[in-house]
Amino acid sequence: MRATLASPDLYARLTAEIVATGDATVEVPTPSTGETLHALPQSSAADVLDATARARIAQLAWARAGFAERRRILLRAHDLVLERRELLLDLIQLESGKTRGQAFEEVFQAASVTRYNALEARRTLRGGPRRGGIPTVLTASVRYKPKGVAGVITPWNYALSLAAMDVVPALAAGCAVVQKADDQGALSILALRRAFIDAGVPEALWAVVTGPAAEVGEAVTDVADYICFTGSTATGRKVAEKAGRRLVGASLELGGKNALLVLDDADPVDAARGAAHAAFSAMGQLCVSVERFYVDREVAGEFQRELVTRLEGAALGSALEFGPDFGSLTSAAQVARVQAHLDDAIAKGATVLVGGRPRPDLGPWFFEPTVLTGVTPEMSVYADETFGAIASLYLVDGDAEAIVAANHSQYGLNASIFSGSLRHASRVADALEAGSININEGYRGSFSAVSAPMGGVKQSGVGRRNGREGLLRFVEPITVARSTGLIPLPRTGAEYRTLVPVMVLVSQALKAIRRA
Repeated sequence: MRATLASPDLYARLTAEIVATGDATVEVPTPSTGETLHALPQSSAADVLDATARARIAQLAWARAGFAERRRILLRAHDLVLERRELLLDLIQLESGKTRGQAFEEVFQAASVTRYNALEARRTLRGGPRRGGIPTVLTASVRYKPKGVAGVITPWNYALSLAAMDVVPALAAGCAVVQKADDQGALSILALRRAFIDAGVPEALWAVVTGPAAEVGEAVTDVADYICFTGSTATGRKVAEKAGRRLVGASLELGGKNALLVLDDADPVDAARGAAHAAFSAMGQLCVSVERFYVDREVAGEFQRELVTRLEGAALGSALEFGPDFGSLTSAAQVARVQAHLDDAIAKGATVLVGGRPRPDLGPWFFEPTVLTGVTPEMSVYADETFGAIASLYLVDGDAEAIVAANHSQYGLNASIFSGSLRHASRVADALEAGSININEGYRGSFSAVSAPMGGVKQSGVGRRNGREGLLRFVEPITVARSTGLIPLPRTGAEYRTLVPVMVLVSQALKAIRRA
């Protein structure tokens, strides 16, 4: 394994950019060995207030700079992200334990999001004329005003790409950002931020804070003009309640118990290979990864054999190079959660089809990719999100049974369908309750489509990131209307009596010529 590009000196330079005035630090381990990677400064609520005040001042000039200047800077940041990819890959792996290939998904996503928002912001947010209530008599136009300071709360699992998916559209829209980074993903976020600062983003415009959620996270949601949160459904509800009380907007990407359907006309070998990646990329520690396989009985035998072969032969490791197929869980807490779900399922009658063991010989938090059969509703793994290293396999008879089973969940974030027929898969997709649906792919089709909205239904969240919808989160639409004076609008009862028949005729004429 080659030497990492990262070093203690780099960690110190990056963490010095956290808004933290006190002396408190926490030790952050690396999953590859469990040893301390670096000491991370901790912010306070007062630091959040200070960062927000500075960001508000910086935002005024940033908004006035205009679309062309913001585009120039963001496109330069895009280039720097790609130029610095090896360092970013090292940091992602050192903090998360994922493989280099899965780390590259994050870097590629960050670059794609940056390029899209840089090029799309003007088209989406420039505003323009709208039809007035009475053509030629009234006119209307819409302009978009940046909301101010966006509060972004980012988890540890996909720290770099999730940061980009919320921070970059906010910057493109003319907003400032105060971001609360999870301790385990702070280095990746800080290195990403440094690329943007070096490209020309003012330092105060994108502030990063760290620290306990109960203090620092709460402070961010107390002062932000818009809130972006990615995390558990339980915490998301609390964020939504606070946003509602403050009457500020929020986008929340929350939990998932994502289903993958293998239809009777699917290629079972290809489906099994896709299912293995869909479930165990980043060891299942991804909001859109798959935890439930619904396999048509017609192809189940071959699918199951290939899935077992694929997972038994997979290479586990976290080397800083392209090689291992799957990496490590990220923390001792993640191992404990996976083990608890596994123990509960086995005690209640489930069978381990493949995997089912920790691998301390590879590193402290490695765990074999595990597939269970015989899972029943009384088991925690049946309905609760595991978020790591376990998927359950169910046999179904036909599409209807698969659809009902897939939709029988409080969650609705992502779903996947494997089929030999696009028409067949599309019919099934129309019946699924999920914010994103992938055909013949686990999650990367929708995840990488940065021009399309991404988010969940039911208990998987509200709002959307990516696409035009992701940009429109960060602006207030303002309508400016005026009277042309061509025909004075009525102001007295007598004037209304005269003009009402004319206005009725106008309405009927507009319908006749199909004008909205």
